[in-house]
Amino acid sequence: MTDLFAPILPQPDPDWAEAFRVPIVECGQPLQALGIATGFAVWPAYHRLGVPNALPECHARSEIFERLLHAASLLPDGIRLVILDAWRPFAVQQHLYDTLYDILRQHEPDADPAELTRRTREFVAPPSTRAESPSPHLTGGAIDLTLCDRDGRWLEMGSLFDEATPRSYTRHYEEIAQPDEAQRLARDNRRMLFNAMSAAGFSNLSSEWWHYDYGDQLWAAHLGKPHAIYGPAHVLPLEQLWRQQLEGLRR
Repeated sequence: MTDLFAPILPQPDPDWAEAFRVPIVECGQPLQALGIATGFAVWPAYHRLGVPNALPECHARSEIFERLLHAASLLPDGIRLVILDAWRPFAVQQHLYDTLYDILRQHEPDADPAELTRRTREFVAPPSTRAESPSPHLTGGAIDLTLCDRDGRWLEMGSLFDEATPRSYTRHYEEIAQPDEAQRLARDNRRMLFNAMSAAGFSNLSSEWWHYDYGDQLWAAHLGKPHAIYGPAHVLPLEQLWRQQLEGLRR
């Protein structure tokens, strides 16, 4: 039985160079739209926030869908998962990375560029479309999510989604020796999310309480898997789908 309120144990920060060296053996699972799911809620955050090229739907690999349903089934009655982002177009990844880097540079104009890059990568993965090292969200295996109650009220998680401060580290509230009531609430809500997602096979990005992976290189590196099973994926426009279907008839 999953203990949803077990403490979140220390986890290493990702070594992106090491993760991107993990081989990919693509399994071919299709992307699936999540918006019509009844087992969890979907709120496409970047589209709602007006980020250029963000889609009005969240897509993920088909096994991700099933594992999200499993994680949702472990939560207490009345608590629901809220999917904020999943498959992400490269243009959105580039926009997020460049925007955060520029804001950090403006905030600290004398900072070393290498340090700005390191801090940017804490909260936004390096943009990449390379077949051997795609950005996690480009694979359809990375999920950003939070929790809400049965009426749709978002639970207190101790920081905003995509907040670029130390409070966003998953274990931030675990490290407070004597948390106050609000800090205990955020800690326990993070524990619920972390333990449910871990029990469903996901790994967590240590600097982002909302980010979980399954099947991509970050997941494989974190859990010591011999290879990832998801490479770059694409939500195809209707025209390309028709072409693929007609090509299939010729074979």
